[in-house]
Amino acid sequence: MSENTPKRFMQAADVTQEKDPWATVEWLSNKELVGAEQIMMVRATIAAGSEHPFHRHPTREEIIYVVSGQAEQWVGNEYRILKAGEMALIPQDVIHGTYNPFDEDVTFLAILSPSEADGPNIVDVSTEEPWATLREKHKRPKRK
Repeated sequence: MSENTPKRFMQAADVTQEKDPWATVEWLSNKELVGAEQIMMVRATIAAGSEHPFHRHPTREEIIYVVSGQAEQWVGNEYRILKAGEMALIPQDVIHGTYNPFDEDVTFLAILSPSEADGPNIVDVSTEEPWATLREKHKRPKRK
């Protein structure tokens, strides 16, 4: 396999961790890593008491699949507590957020499509109303 030929498998030794402001992320699939043309996948861990606040992906839809722990997952103005084996579909450009007010970390897979798109990948709306106070209005626990 030449250096420019993408891999078709990602094994534990191939995965590198990055620290985002909201989580530890491990990219498992994108065009650069495995040549995926239409889909990306990242494993993310949000620490207990942390969050990926309300945002939207103008050009992508997303699936959040919980691997371990539990997440307070918002899609629009609705939320569910997702546990291991449960998922949420976030349509393109729909505001959503993943919160972890619990005592243990939550790890999930975020699967996004398409893998490449014009425009911003993510737009933070967490300081705009109604998103800035939505959790409080639903009496959700604050960050630790």
